[in-house]
Amino acid sequence: MIPTNVQKILEKHGLTALEFEPGTTPTSEKAAEKIGVEVGQIAKSLLIKGKNDTYFLVVCAGDARISNQKLKSVLNIKTRMANYEETERITGFKPGGVCPFGLDNVDIFIDQKLSRYDVIYPAAGTDGSGVAMTYDQLCEISGGQPCDVCV
Repeated sequence: MIPTNVQKILEKHGLTALEFEPGTTPTSEKAAEKIGVEVGQIAKSLLIKGKNDTYFLVVCAGDARISNQKLKSVLNIKTRMANYEETERITGFKPGGVCPFGLDNVDIFIDQKLSRYDVIYPAAGTDGSGVAMTYDQLCEISGGQPCDVCV
C-alpha cells in the first residue's frame, strides 16, 4: 500500500503509482522486469551519509553506479552508502522502496543521465511500487537538483 504522504503528493501532481506484490520490485532489475521497461528507466534512490553526519539522497538510473569522485566533487565531503537502518530512519522508507518525494530532511540530487529516458520510474514508498513520470517532473516534485554523479 502506498504511504499516505506519497499518495497525496502523487494525486496533487496527477500521477498514479503502479502497485505490485510487496517485495517484488526491491532492485532496479526486478522493478524493470515487473514494469516491462529498461533497467535504466528505474530511478533508484540511494541514501548517502556524509562524513559530518549529514545525509543526501541520490537518484540515478537503475543501470548506473555512483562515482565516488564525482559525488565528492558535488558534495565537497567524503561519503559512504547509508545502511539499512539509517535509510529507514532518515527517509521513512525501507531500502528498495525509497521514494524521493516529501523528504524535507535531506538534500536530493538527481543524476542527469536519467533524462535520456522519456519516462522513468522511481519507487512510490514500497518495494512493490513505481510511478511513471518524466525527469523534469521528478526534479520538480522532489525538489532535487540535477547533477552529474554517475558513470
